[in-house]
Amino acid sequence: MDEQPDPVREAAGSLDPRAELSEFLRTRRARLKPEDVGLPDFGRHRRVPGLRREELAQLAGVSVAYYTRLEQGNGRNVSTEVLDSIARALRLTDAEHSHLTHLAKPKAKKRQTAACTRQQVRPALQGLLDTMDSVPAYISGRRTEILAWNRMAAAVFGDWGELPPHERNWARLVFLRPDYKDLFIDWEQKAIDIVCVLRMDAGRCSDDPRLSTLVGELSVKSEDFRRLWATHDVKEKNHGVKHMRHPLVGELALHFESFRLTDESEQGLVAYHAEPGSASAESLRLLASWGADATRADTADRL
Repeated sequence: MDEQPDPVREAAGSLDPRAELSEFLRTRRARLKPEDVGLPDFGRHRRVPGLRREELAQLAGVSVAYYTRLEQGNGRNVSTEVLDSIARALRLTDAEHSHLTHLAKPKAKKRQTAACTRQQVRPALQGLLDTMDSVPAYISGRRTEILAWNRMAAAVFGDWGELPPHERNWARLVFLRPDYKDLFIDWEQKAIDIVCVLRMDAGRCSDDPRLSTLVGELSVKSEDFRRLWATHDVKEKNHGVKHMRHPLVGELALHFESFRLTDESEQGLVAYHAEPGSASAESLRLLASWGADATRADTADRL
């Protein structure tokens, strides 16, 4: 009989690798209906949501016992070919497929730990941000940490320099700060995006104590986070449009592009821009001019 989710453990935000693998596979299987994969549906006689384990095993071409062990969190010695077959049977996206591979075949602990703690921004990158004087841009790292930003990013999102370093984190801002709930018009989608990123980080660095602490804190303090974390959804969103309600200039519609840096730091540069000639472009111009005036005034005060 299929295992049911433990709401207490879900709320606690456990990052135990076996539990993460088990719950991810279970939730992916539960979202598939038999008719989605060409199987007969027996209606009221079906006791579990989605596909049964034996049905998924049949689709993936593995034994029921083998798949059951995997869904119970025992991913030792599973081959890449088997994972690929299961990913196809579950209709996983590329991001979900990658997440499954990280959960089932984690990196060696020493390498994983080293990668999880590396969060330094090269000075040249900060210099690059500073030259982008009309474009809100920042660099984010693992655990949705905000590592560096330029003046325009501070004008749009708030001055992160005024926050303690551990609070410069998108997850904490979005789930624990009411002003950020007001800032994003589609706050729910922003919250989903943040949780999906954290889930992927959990797959890549399951033994990261700072990530585990963050998830635990958010699980205790935010009912919205607990609800979204329990879905086990993962995805990558590298471009799109964010609609915001800025306290000074009103509504903004800003396109964003996210660029993953090519080193092993897991850092990314995110830049925003408005459509030329739009009201949002004019609002950005105003924010840039106000910021420049404030900078000149601050410099004059120090002279």
